[in-house]
Amino acid sequence: MKKTAFYNIHKSIGGKMVEFAGYEMPVQYEGIIAEHKAVRGSAGIFDVSHMGEVEVRGKDALAYLQKLTTNDVSKLEKGDVQYSAMCLKDGGIVDDLLVYNFGDHYMLVINASNIDKDINWMKENLFGDVTLKNISDETSLLAVQGKNSINILQQLTDTDLSQLEYYKFTEGKIAGQDAVISHTGYTGEKVCFEIYSSSDVKKSEELWNAIFEAGKEFGLKPAGLGARDTLRLEYAFRLYGNDMDETNNTIEAGLGWITKPDKGEFNGREAVLHAKENPVKKLVGFVVEGRMPARHGQEVYSGGEKIGVVTSGSLSPMLNKNIGLAYINNGFNKTGTPVEILVRDKRIKATITKTPFLQ
Repeated sequence: MKKTAFYNIHKSIGGKMVEFAGYEMPVQYEGIIAEHKAVRGSAGIFDVSHMGEVEVRGKDALAYLQKLTTNDVSKLEKGDVQYSAMCLKDGGIVDDLLVYNFGDHYMLVINASNIDKDINWMKENLFGDVTLKNISDETSLLAVQGKNSINILQQLTDTDLSQLEYYKFTEGKIAGQDAVISHTGYTGEKVCFEIYSSSDVKKSEELWNAIFEAGKEFGLKPAGLGARDTLRLEYAFRLYGNDMDETNNTIEAGLGWITKPDKGEFNGREAVLHAKENPVKKLVGFVVEGRMPARHGQEVYSGGEKIGVVTSGSLSPMLNKNIGLAYINNGFNKTGTPVEILVRDKRIKATITKTPFLQ
């Protein structure tokens, strides 16, 4: 298994390591609920260096990305970040991703489990003057999330973080190291930063330690993959491989807002337009009655009819309720609709609800 530059730190502070996307990653330290609540109450730090980064350069880079992704890349100015997706010709989702506009080039941030598949798809779709460079292995990525993340990081940089708007980024220094500082995250917290830096182990450890020292007075806690999952689910953020894959399109996945057919031709455009006109199913949120959580793959029923399948489910530490996402057939997926989920040969009651679960 691969290891990130922070591996030794994770081990030294008691991280429980698991295999994830080919990496040995911490699933938790103190515990998922404690780490979750630290992020919601103050701040948490995540190692997400397993994510993939690909530079896209050349005079045809914009045209290429317009064809490759569903969102409108032409709207991006230098310093802007955009959430988007790549689709197959039939509309199936290859991956969801972020697009960064550096002015002279773009950077795509892709899911760890999809790096090889995504890059192969990017190469298949190459045309014109475009070059791709996979910089994943030379890039470390830390996410510092929560309301006090700005107070922690501002101690370590001359960049005025209060002027960095949501889904914007800048190049600067953090703790004396060159970094891309991005006002983005996967926790639902609006005060949130992601820091791209060198994957050199010594530099990475120095950066982690500097952030941790600055975060002491704010109760900064390390957080693992477990809390990352419960945090994203409270805001109904999609997880590739659970909530969407190549069998779903962006309309079904509730990602119509990052899908712009009016921009012109792109992979999956016709399928997207068809799905808008002929809805079959949609990813929606639900809340379970009682203490038994629903899990990925469990069937959803209305009376005797199977109407869907659960994609994600867990306890919400902030609501103290079991929540989840499920693909539900058209006609049964309106907010307020009662449904039943088959859990261990028993049907438990749930209700379709608006998302995000935390308002």
